[in-house]
Amino acid sequence: MSIEHHDLVHELPEYRDQIHTMKMENGHFAKLFDEYHQITKDIERMEAEVEPVCTKTEEMYKRKRLQLKDELYSMLRDTDS
Repeated sequence: MSIEHHDLVHELPEYRDQIHTMKMENGHFAKLFDEYHQITKDIERMEAEVEPVCTKTEEMYKRKRLQLKDELYSMLRDTDS
């Protein structure tokens, strides 16, 4: 099974420069960004069965990642206007 990578810059390439700026200037954004990437790493380990978990746990992590991505995207979009 191929593992899909979900780092934020590849998920939202049109915001590449803005992501960098927000990480440097906005502590809340930086905290959420770090949390998003830690959860992504955890999920990739689960999918690769390095750290096997039940499906329910994996789905919970994926929902959390999606929630973080939505919040980060919203912050990026709000500063874009």
